[in-house]
Amino acid sequence: MEKGLKRSCVMVVVAFFAMVHVSVSVPFIILHEIGTQCSDATNANFTQLLTNLSGSPGFCLEIGNGISDSWLMPLTRQAEIACDNVKQMQDLSQGYNIVGRAQGNLVARGLIEFCDDGPPVYNYILGWSSCWHRRFSSSGGICDITNGDVYRDYVQDNLAPSGYFKNPYNVTEYLKGCKYLPKLNNERPADQRNQTYKDRFTSLHNLVLVLFQNDTVIVPKESSWFGFYPDGDKEHVLPVDQTKLYIEDWIGLKALVLAGKVQFVNVPGDHLIIADEDLVKHVVPLLQDQESAAPRLNRKTKEPLHP
Repeated sequence: MEKGLKRSCVMVVVAFFAMVHVSVSVPFIILHEIGTQCSDATNANFTQLLTNLSGSPGFCLEIGNGISDSWLMPLTRQAEIACDNVKQMQDLSQGYNIVGRAQGNLVARGLIEFCDDGPPVYNYILGWSSCWHRRFSSSGGICDITNGDVYRDYVQDNLAPSGYFKNPYNVTEYLKGCKYLPKLNNERPADQRNQTYKDRFTSLHNLVLVLFQNDTVIVPKESSWFGFYPDGDKEHVLPVDQTKLYIEDWIGLKALVLAGKVQFVNVPGDHLIIADEDLVKHVVPLLQDQESAAPRLNRKTKEPLHP
């Protein structure tokens, strides 16, 4: 009698949990901007703020020693380290979301496109996307190097921003000597483009592109939405849907747009300055539990797991 009662109780409990939706928080990582590190108050507080607002565990992913490596380590290597790190983090093994800040987005995109056998990325929120950086057009220092030598091997191997500097007046040398951005953008002849990079990027469930209206760092600011200058012209900016990257769909951005998976967000403020209400409106929902957007997967087989 007692054994029968215990068995009945167990069956009731099992049946109850079978009917209850099991919600699993999808973790997120933050990849920070150049010249900073995860332990900085800004990055630490931003990570904690998003964790508090979303209820999901968040991690600032450090590359090397932070500040100096963000400047001096080539982005190809930074993306490789990021890939190794996420594969070693058990918390991310079933998939995760990414929030990128400035240069961290170049690493994030490399993580998405280049990382073999890594856990899936579901949602990606980025503050800017490609191509031109104000630091190269300011006076002194880096400008003296990049104006004439940016595409030389020594600069490409020892100055991270050189890997995503696209000079619209010197596209031939850019394609020949730049070691990161052309690969990242699949900016190759059609028969040489890497389909795997495109497939991985289009596997995203959601992509949020944030443009800061008063951005004085990113030039042109429209590159936050993948817009850019036409070749040989730095006076006019092509909107994203008029660029070759979009029209020929080099990385799958057009496919994501047509599938309704891309949000083009325009917020007031300067570079990376975003109000809490805009975070709550545009970023936090993508970091919260989304059953359809983030199924739990077997890490080896990539098959869905069932509670």
